[in-house]
Amino acid sequence: QVQLVESGGGSVQAGGSLRLSCAASGYPYSSHCMGWFRQAPGKEREGVAAIYSSGRSTTYADSVKGRFTISQDNAKNTVYLQMNSLKPEDTAMYYCAAVGWLGEICRLVKDEYNYWGQGTQVTVSS
Repeated sequence: QVQLVESGGGSVQAGGSLRLSCAASGYPYSSHCMGWFRQAPGKEREGVAAIYSSGRSTTYADSVKGRFTISQDNAKNTVYLQMNSLKPEDTAMYYCAAVGWLGEICRLVKDEYNYWGQGTQVTVSS
């Protein structure tokens, strides 16, 4: 059974940093994309960043480029999202997601991901 467990959310002031973690277990695919998505109240869930299992390819939403970094530790089956220079508009529930994928370019299309974690809340105050 696939499990994705997020951690690391919290409350910070604008300009601060947080690092989210997603621990994966039971994942059946050696080639896959791991992504971070977020959903603010009243808004659609949107893609933030994704990384291919080889680590050679990453994808970012324009709104977070230069501020967020996705990385992974395959030995720990964990994906990270380092978030710097946080803004109030980054406030949302952040979800980790995964999908088996043979191409090396991961897309930030939520409907393509079939495994999801429960989410971790990030709140940025001004």
